[in-house]
Amino acid sequence: MHHTTDLDRVTDADLTTDKGTAIVTGAAGGIGAEVARVLAGRGIAVAAVDNNAERLVEAVEKLVADGLPVTACPADVSSAPSADAVVERVERELGPVEFLVNAAGVLRLGEVGSYRTDDWLATFAVNTTGVFLMSQAVVRRMKARRRGSIVTVASNAAGTPRTEMAAYAASKAAATMFTKSLGLEVARYGIRCNIVAPGSTDTTMLSSMWTDESGRQGTIDGRLETFRVGIPLGKLALPADVAAAVDFLLSERASHISLHELTVDGGAGLGV
Repeated sequence: MHHTTDLDRVTDADLTTDKGTAIVTGAAGGIGAEVARVLAGRGIAVAAVDNNAERLVEAVEKLVADGLPVTACPADVSSAPSADAVVERVERELGPVEFLVNAAGVLRLGEVGSYRTDDWLATFAVNTTGVFLMSQAVVRRMKARRRGSIVTVASNAAGTPRTEMAAYAASKAAATMFTKSLGLEVARYGIRCNIVAPGSTDTTMLSSMWTDESGRQGTIDGRLETFRVGIPLGKLALPADVAAAVDFLLSERASHISLHELTVDGGAGLGV
C-alpha cells in the first residue's frame, strides 16, 4: 500500500514563490511581456516597466483582461532618477520588491568600422547601464529585508562572437559579469543574482535582423559566411521558453543557485 507523505503533496505551484512583488523591465513585448505573464500567473504582483508607454499600456491591458495582477509603470531604465523613482513607486503602491527581472534591451546592428557612436552609447545605456541602475535601486531596499532574487536576461552572444553584433554582444557580456559580481556582494544578505542567456528567440527583435523570408530558416540552419553554426535543436526559442527559465531561477526551486548563467539557445552556442 502506498502511504501519502508530505512530499507527495508538493506541487509545482508549491515549489514556486507565489507571493510578493516583481519588477520586469522591457515588459512592453517579447520576452519581458511573457515573463510578466508567467510571474503574474503565479500570483505575484508584477510592475511592468518599459520606456514605450503606449506599447506598455497595450501589453498590460491584455494581461489585466486575463485577470492577471500587472501594473504598467513607464520608466527609462537608463536614467538614474527614473530608475529610482519607478522602484520607489512600486514599493509604495504594490509592496516590497522581492524579484527583479532585467529584460529591457536594444539591438542595433552594424560592423565596427562604420558603427555610429550614438548606437554604441544607446546600446550600453539600456543593456548595461539600465541593468546597473535598476539592480542598484532594488538591492538598496532588498538588503534591509535580507531577501530577494534578481535575474538579468542577457544573451548567448555574450560568450559567442557574432558579426555586426559587437556592441550588443559586449553590452550583454558586461551585464552578465555585472550581475554575477553583484550576486557575490549581496549573497550575505540572502539575495540571489542569476542570468538567463537566450539565443535566437521568436520576437520582433530577432525578425528585425532578417532581410527576407529566408531569415527564419537561415537562423535555424546557420550561415557559414557569418560563422553561425545554427541551432542544433532545429527551432527558434519561444518567449515562453525563456520565461520558464527566468521563473525557475527566481523561484524557491532555485534557492541554492546564485551567480549562475542558464543558456536557453537550443545548443546554438555549443554549450560554451
